[in-house]
Amino acid sequence: MSSLDRIKELCKILNKASEAYYAKDEEIISNFEYDSLYDELVKLEEETGIVLSDSPTRKVGYEPVSFLPKFTHPSPMLSLSKTKDREELREWLKDKEGLLSWKLDGLTIVLTYDDGKLTNAVTRGNGEVGEVITQNAKCFKNLPVGISYKGHLVLRGEAVISYSDFKKINERIDNPDEQYKNPRNLCSGSVRQLDPKVTASRNVCFFAFNLVEAEDVDFKNSRFEQMKFLSSLGFECVHEEKVNKDTLLEKIEWYSNEIKTYDIPSDGLVLMYDDIAYGKSLGSTAKAPRNAIAFKWQDEQAETVLREIEWSPSRTGLINPVAIFDTVDLEGTNVSRASVHNISVMRSLKLGIGDRILVYKANMIIPQVSENLTKSDNVVIPEVCPSCGGQTVIESTDGTDVLMCKNPLCPVKQEKSLTLFASRNALSIDGVSEETIVKFIEKGFIKEYADFFRLERYKNDIVSMEGFGIKSYENMIASCEKAKKTTLPKLLYGLGIENVGVANAKLIASFYDYDFDRIRNASVDELSSIDQVGEVIATSIYNFFHDEARIKEIDNILEYVELEKIETGEEKDLLGKTFVITGSLNHFENRDILKEIIENRGGKVSGSVSNKTEALINNDVTSSSGKNKRAKELGIRIISEDDFLKEYNISVN
Repeated sequence: MSSLDRIKELCKILNKASEAYYAKDEEIISNFEYDSLYDELVKLEEETGIVLSDSPTRKVGYEPVSFLPKFTHPSPMLSLSKTKDREELREWLKDKEGLLSWKLDGLTIVLTYDDGKLTNAVTRGNGEVGEVITQNAKCFKNLPVGISYKGHLVLRGEAVISYSDFKKINERIDNPDEQYKNPRNLCSGSVRQLDPKVTASRNVCFFAFNLVEAEDVDFKNSRFEQMKFLSSLGFECVHEEKVNKDTLLEKIEWYSNEIKTYDIPSDGLVLMYDDIAYGKSLGSTAKAPRNAIAFKWQDEQAETVLREIEWSPSRTGLINPVAIFDTVDLEGTNVSRASVHNISVMRSLKLGIGDRILVYKANMIIPQVSENLTKSDNVVIPEVCPSCGGQTVIESTDGTDVLMCKNPLCPVKQEKSLTLFASRNALSIDGVSEETIVKFIEKGFIKEYADFFRLERYKNDIVSMEGFGIKSYENMIASCEKAKKTTLPKLLYGLGIENVGVANAKLIASFYDYDFDRIRNASVDELSSIDQVGEVIATSIYNFFHDEARIKEIDNILEYVELEKIETGEEKDLLGKTFVITGSLNHFENRDILKEIIENRGGKVSGSVSNKTEALINNDVTSSSGKNKRAKELGIRIISEDDFLKEYNISVN
């Protein structure tokens, strides 16, 4: 292959990976592989002098694709040049003073303040055009929406979700297949929501890293002074250290130790000249400014031996390859398995049993195979599903090959689907764990969704099972009875329609005025017209409701399930009213139930008190909590749960 052909190939691979990463929040190749291919492209372009118009070395990010309003940045937001060589950083700094700080792995945001108020917040987008997320930014948990400085202020920073919050959010998702892959993807999706209350629920934080503009303030030609100024206004700034060529390596080592326990995702460091005028005098290349440089961490790798490829079926029929290898220590934990993602990735690595492979943790969390040193390429792709023995097929989507089980009666599909149906965001059947469902499937008690409501016929068998008794049986039956009364969004989500999550289920149900029959009979074109749905999701819904086996199964469910009426139209007496709920409740099991009542009547529930809040609902009205203090400062009413129910004529069953 000629150098030009390789350049074309690399551009195609990297651009596809960038589109998936920036526009769709998907990761089709590892960070390690992307960096390796990118470095190869840079080297080839330098050697040949050929830089194609679509080269990722000339572009920043990818076009935004959501329905958020677009905003053209006054000047392009460029990427930083990068290195993994510590000595190269010293050579770059020379005899100048610099600021060394975290390079956070989230979503870059530009904020504008006028007269002390946040007036605009925009994502980086493709570097030239971003997306307006002002209302969402006001939900970032540590962002000041009002500041003492009254001039025109523009700054940049990173929106991030901490590892600990990422873990908590995933723990609330019952179905492992629907858990988020990494904090960066979760943050990107959270920041770009059309509904700010979703952003508020995700604990997004903002860390300022660059002051762009501030009228009539003397910073003594120092970036350090700029960051002190931002900090004095209430902004949380990235941690930074003053360095020179003699102290730089020592400070890098300090950061490399800190990152082992640092709770904020970081993929490296940024070194910037403290001298503002000097940095500006250097100008920039077509892609990168010359006043700063990024240092990427050398991922801790370990060599091991591949012992097995485990094929793991999922609820959707997708069968994922998982590498099983001799245990190694990575970032202080023992690791013996790593996802290989799909058939395309497995083939590109040329994996074979007994191969010597290099493994690492992407973003210090997710084990990945970075390289295959042996490349024997002897893994046999199974022709039958490891769960049901049904025939497998390789399907290609956008050039990515995946292995699928097409058997609708596959036990794993059945197990995962039934577990989703009983999960909290679906019909919420308490006392029926995934382990219990597996046992019930094995004994033939449950074959389809409606069987949850027919378990009484197996009373004697269930009571005699290990771990069960009459009390646990009665509790389970009571929970199944309670689950019969549900809402259309919960049922839609619980059916496990491909690509239909909790948010989409609510959106679709609302669009059709909570009429299940209209959804079942909708065409692909009609479904595609719903904002945020599109053809892929629409096709999934249409195919689901036109599958003969599914039709019968749904009809069986409807013999037992009663869909609660959700009033629409003029009955929404809370329309335009926003409430905040805090503290414990007396009449409801959790806040989600009260939140749903408010939303069904046209109201909104926010996570923070603002001037637009109708009332703060708190049973401890005299509390000195932050929300109570904020409500009092703004003159917002603080009412008890009983006051709320009485005032808005809401009855509790």
